[in-house]
Amino acid sequence: MPIRRTRRVWPTACAAAALAFTGLAAPAQAENLPPDIPASWIQEPRTAESSTTPYTARAMAAPGGAASAGDFTLSPGALNTETTQRVARLDSVLPKSGVQNLLAGANRTAQPWCSRDPFGTAPDPDIKYCLQNDDSVSQEWVPQGFTGVSDAKDNELWGDAGNIQLFASYDGWDPGRETDPNPATGDCTTAELEANDACNQKGVRITFVQSRTNPATGSPEVKYRHVLLGWTYVNSADHVSFDGLHASEYPIQKGVHAGGIVWYGNYLYVADTRNGLRVFDMRTIMDLDPDGDPSTHDAMGADTDGVTTTSNTEDKTKVGRHDNVWYSFGYRYVMPQVAAWKFSATQSNPLGSYACVSTGAPKASYISLDRSTVPDRLIMGEYCRPESGYPSTGRIASYPVAALEGRSADVPSEGWSNYLPMPNGGAQGAAAYNGTLYVNESKGTDEPGNLWRYKWSNGQLVQEGQAVKTARGAEDLYVERGTGRLWSLSEHRPGAASDCTANRDPADPAGTDYCQRVLYAHKLSWLNGQP
Repeated sequence: MPIRRTRRVWPTACAAAALAFTGLAAPAQAENLPPDIPASWIQEPRTAESSTTPYTARAMAAPGGAASAGDFTLSPGALNTETTQRVARLDSVLPKSGVQNLLAGANRTAQPWCSRDPFGTAPDPDIKYCLQNDDSVSQEWVPQGFTGVSDAKDNELWGDAGNIQLFASYDGWDPGRETDPNPATGDCTTAELEANDACNQKGVRITFVQSRTNPATGSPEVKYRHVLLGWTYVNSADHVSFDGLHASEYPIQKGVHAGGIVWYGNYLYVADTRNGLRVFDMRTIMDLDPDGDPSTHDAMGADTDGVTTTSNTEDKTKVGRHDNVWYSFGYRYVMPQVAAWKFSATQSNPLGSYACVSTGAPKASYISLDRSTVPDRLIMGEYCRPESGYPSTGRIASYPVAALEGRSADVPSEGWSNYLPMPNGGAQGAAAYNGTLYVNESKGTDEPGNLWRYKWSNGQLVQEGQAVKTARGAEDLYVERGTGRLWSLSEHRPGAASDCTANRDPADPAGTDYCQRVLYAHKLSWLNGQP
């Protein structure tokens, strides 16, 4: 990767000081940068941070034991009302698309059962989808969270559309999302931004996937489409605009990681690791190319100033409104954040480390949904690697998911909260169904991952059988109830020292079969029957 240097030049010292204090980046290429940082640029949620960790926070019950439910309490974001107003304003300017229309125009194809094999010696899954080559090996976009219409609706249909999966990817290439201080990997320069759109800070995208019958040929196909997630703000010209998702996460993960997502009803919940949850609405997916022809630069609506605007989805280097033109890093669809939930407890997990404290605010490393309980519960857990002074293997807890639609009062953890009984930690995703907790543990690029099964016994999580070997780089988990499948996806790609170059099959020097990304599912009945 080319050397990147700090590119932002602030108009005043006040702006620079404000960013240094908050640890936040301004909206990418925002028009007419104001003299200081308005509140609308602060991308919630923002949980209070503590630079010290009290000794009592390092205590931990026995692995699998009960954890403090109160530590997981979520509070409504302070800017929820303002965010709602800005999204409504954006909605009056940009046309919308429903999920079914988006899927009908899906422009990319996944291939079932291609030769890519991140499983190696692990058992083959029940089903496997291979992404298009550019997505499978992308240095820019790294897949993480997983959900689907089985989470969204009890009947597993969105209108009359079924067989829908969603996965999230974060922009892992641009290292400047938090004004990276490392001179060797600092932010993109203006020239680099113009030369390569991947240098832009795009944040997070959601991919809608559907297996269906091709209406023209009658043959089965798997199609998908990417949607950029956005954050609305008001610029200095008093225009509503939007940016990609960003967060103060340096140096551990450089942005919103989107390690877990849950689609429930109209809402999409996205994990924001140190802060809590970001909320999006399926009813406000903006369409910047309604006629499906990027070259026409379609007419958009007018903001409060009455000025007519147009769109440009050909230019991949800009985002938001610039000189009365709307950009979206080249994506046709943008889904803006509508609300946030943040941890009410202080965040004191150490920066720059995968270690976790044992009490206080957790990390929102991954989330999933359990529809086998009453009420339906959102599950949230931590990715942790124990080290001296920080023995936690990661906490996991559940919430009544319907309570998150209110946004007027705190929502505590309810039902259960435990420490994971994994001696080395490293949980990448977890899902519960019919009394069993399934947890994915990635083992890096050198060997297949582990899929663990646990049961609750007297409030404790107890291991059920042995780990089932699964894909290298296994990530988030999603239960598809109607098919009885447990879905996940692999994150690794060939081409980097940390991604599938070591211990590669000599017969596959390019890593084509060894380590490209796939979506996959195991049958729950098969998993539960393993020793």
